[in-house]
Parts: sequence; structure tokens; C-alpha cells
Amino acid sequence: MVDLADPMQNLRAFLRVRSALDGSDSVCWFKGTTHAWLPGERGRGLFGFEGYNVSRVVEVEGGYDLLTREAVFYTDLGTGEILRRFANPLNEREVDVLHIWNDPVNQPMRLHGQFGPWNMPVSQAGDDLFFNADVLLAYPSPLPRAEFPENSQSDLYQAAELFQFFCKRSHVDDEANPSVPMQVSWTRLGPWLPWMAMGDRPGMLVYHGRGAKLAGGYKDLPQFVRDEVEAGGPQFAEAPREFSQPNETSWTYFRKRATAAR
Repeated sequence: MVDLADPMQNLRAFLRVRSALDGSDSVCWFKGTTHAWLPGERGRGLFGFEGYNVSRVVEVEGGYDLLTREAVFYTDLGTGEILRRFANPLNEREVDVLHIWNDPVNQPMRLHGQFGPWNMPVSQAGDDLFFNADVLLAYPSPLPRAEFPENSQSDLYQAAELFQFFCKRSHVDDEANPSVPMQVSWTRLGPWLPWMAMGDRPGMLVYHGRGAKLAGGYKDLPQFVRDEVEAGGPQFAEAPREFSQPNETSWTYFRKRATAAR
């Protein structure tokens, strides 16, 4: 059996769950709903989202690099179609929708990092394993309010990304297989999206999504997702081949687009 209390075995097991250890591309598809949550009010669904992350693992000194990029599209809650314009009920403005084209989203995964030895939390119930990653973020916003008063809620970007990865213990223990079947649950608490033009109005967005690693990779994605990628970003059909930084986010991507437009 894989010893999940051992840092190296835990790291390798998680990477087989999250991606693959043989250098091949791995695609994790997901979809869900984005809700608005305002102080003193009941939450409401605003729009859906559907997309994927494509990843590749590279072994390096001291551990691994997880090389990824992700494309995610906001969708109409009623029809499921990709949104181009959004009638924002929170400020009664119709705005252009800026979808997620994050390239890269790379993660160095080391046996000994800034927080000590690698230790991805994992729980077990029978043959079911649950890896969880709780990512709590706080850093200076790429969109300072003085420069982007309509598009930035605060000079501090603060959000929580909460992941649960579900797999089978028997699959993890079969180390001959470089990739393990996986399902994922994702919850995100964060500020208003820049393109919503909400300024510093109190409140937040709550994302709730679910998905899975696709056995057939990119070709198993829904056709409308592949059509959008092939029209707008064909490089997103595969994972990056080299590590680079900084990572792209919706905030840095918005800043690039807004700066270019100006």
C-alpha cells in the first residue's frame, strides 16, 4: 500500500490523482453556478460556468512542477449558452463578459517548501480517498481602486479556493498506473469580477462547481467548449511545456485587456 503519511509517496499519489506522472496531458473538466451574496440579503444565482484545466507534470530537483492552463466560460443559467453580454441585476448595467483564459497556472510542488515538508491532507472511508486543498489568498490587487474604481472592490485581493479530490484507494495503491481516475468539488469565495462593474459595493461571489478527470482528455470535453477554445485560444488544447511565471488570473487578464484598450 502507498504510505500517504510519507511526504514523497503522498506527493506522488496526489499528482497521479490530480494529473499524471508519465508526462502526458491530463484534462479536468468542471461546471457549476456562481452566486451573489450580499450583506443582509438572500443569495441569488447569477450565471453558470463550464470549462477545464489541462495539466502536465514535470519532475524537477526537489519535487515536481505542475504545468497548467485553464479556460472557463460563463454561461446563461437558463439556456446553458455562453454569455457574451450580461444584464447585471445588482447594478442594472449591461456589461461585456470576459471569460477565463488563464495561461499559465503553474504550481511548483516540492518535498520541502516554504511551509515545511509536503503534506496534502487526505481522509479515507473504506476504499474512498479524499484529498483536500484549502487555498486562502490575500495579496495586493492587480487592480488598485485609484486606477480601476468601477472594476475593483478593494486594494487587497482576498479569496478562498476550496478543493476536494475524490478517488479510490485501490487505484492509488496500483502504482503501475501513472494516472488515477478522479472527481473534484470546488468552492470559491471571492470579490466581484472586474467586468461586472460593481465598484466597492459590499458583498461577494460564491462559486460551487463539480467535475472529473476525463479519460479521453481534451477530445472528451463538450463540443461547445472545444469550439470556443479552437476559435479563441487553440494553445489551450494542451498543457504548457515549460515552467513560467507569473501566473495569469481573471484580474491580471482584465488589467491587460483594459490597458490595451486605453
